[in-house]
Amino acid sequence: MERPEAGAADGAQRRPKPSPAVRAQAAVWVTKLHSEDRSPEMEREFRKWQAQSAEHRDAFEKTTDAWVAAGNIKFADAYKALAAQNVRHPGGVYGGFSRLAAGGVVAVLVAVGLFAGQHWWERGLYRTAVGEQRVVMLDDGSRMRLNTDTRVRVSFNDSQRTVTVKNGEAIFEVSKDPARPFVVRASGSEVVAVGTAFAVRYGTTTEGKSNEVLVTLIEGQVNVRPAAESPSDAIAPARLVAMKAGDRLRLSREAGSKVASAPQVDRPNVEAVTAWKQSEVVFDAATLPEAVAEMNRYSRTSIVLVDELARTNMRVSGLYPTGDNVGFANAVAHLHGLRLKNEAGRLTLEKAE
Repeated sequence: MERPEAGAADGAQRRPKPSPAVRAQAAVWVTKLHSEDRSPEMEREFRKWQAQSAEHRDAFEKTTDAWVAAGNIKFADAYKALAAQNVRHPGGVYGGFSRLAAGGVVAVLVAVGLFAGQHWWERGLYRTAVGEQRVVMLDDGSRMRLNTDTRVRVSFNDSQRTVTVKNGEAIFEVSKDPARPFVVRASGSEVVAVGTAFAVRYGTTTEGKSNEVLVTLIEGQVNVRPAAESPSDAIAPARLVAMKAGDRLRLSREAGSKVASAPQVDRPNVEAVTAWKQSEVVFDAATLPEAVAEMNRYSRTSIVLVDELARTNMRVSGLYPTGDNVGFANAVAHLHGLRLKNEAGRLTLEKAE
C-alpha cells in the first residue's frame, strides 16, 4: 500500500526524503520500464530493487508522478540518452550506481525536466492518468481510492486532516479521530467527517456546460458546508447540508454564472455509483450522450456521437467494463442500429442511412 509523500501529513511521522543517488536510481528504473527493451528479467530486477527499502519505493513513486506530470517526455528518447551515457544498474545489466548522482543520469534528467520545476517533491499530491486507479493508505489509517484522471492534495496537521480534490473522483474510508475532523474540499465545498465512507466527484457535467460536485455517502454521516475561503467560481451550498447513508448531494454552477444552483439530494444505487472500484460502469436508462461521456472518462480512445446523436434521447442500460470503449460502442451500435466507424484511434457512432 502507498502512503503520502514525506511532508504531506504535517502532524504525522515523517520519512526522510530519498537521497539524490536513490532518486537517480528510481529515475533510471522509470525510464527503463517504459522502454521498448522492457523484459520479465528487467521486471524481476526492478522488484528486487524496490523491495530493498521504503526509500526505494518512495523514490520510484515520486519519480513516476513527476514523469507523468511532465507529459511531453518521450520514454524511448530518454532511454536512448541514458544508454548513450553508459549508465548501468545493479546485477550487471546496468551497474555502477555510485556515479549516478554526479554522472550522466543527472544530466539526462535535468534535460527532460524531472529535476527542474516543482513537481518532484510537490507535497502530498496524488494523481491518476486516464483509465488508471490508485489506492493510497494515509498515515492516520484512512484509505483513499482514486478513480480515473484524478488529482488530490493531502495535508494533515494536529487539528485537522484535509484532502483537496482538484479534479476527478475518489472514495474516502475515514479512520475515526474525533480530535481531528477529516475534511475533503472541492471547489468551495467542504465535506466534514470523523469516521465514515463517502465518494466525492468534481468536474464538468455531461453537456460540458457547467461544473458540479457530487458527494455520495456510503455509510455513516457527513456534513457538507461552504468553505470559509472559496474561489470566485466556487460550487458550494449556501448553508450546511447534513447527509445520511445512501444520500447523494449534487452541487452545480452554470458556466458564466456567479451563483451555484440549489443543492439537490437523491438516493441512487450506491453500488452502481461506486462500481468503478471493480473497473465497471453501470447504466440504468442513461441517455446515450451521458453513457458515452462516462465511458470516455476511462479511455483515450474516444467515442464521438455524430450530428443529432449528440442530443438523442436513446437510452443505455447494463454493466460495461471501464476502458473497453470498442466493446461498448459495438454493443450500442447493435442495440440501436447505428453505424460504428473506427478510424485513427477514434470511434464514431452515427445513424445508419
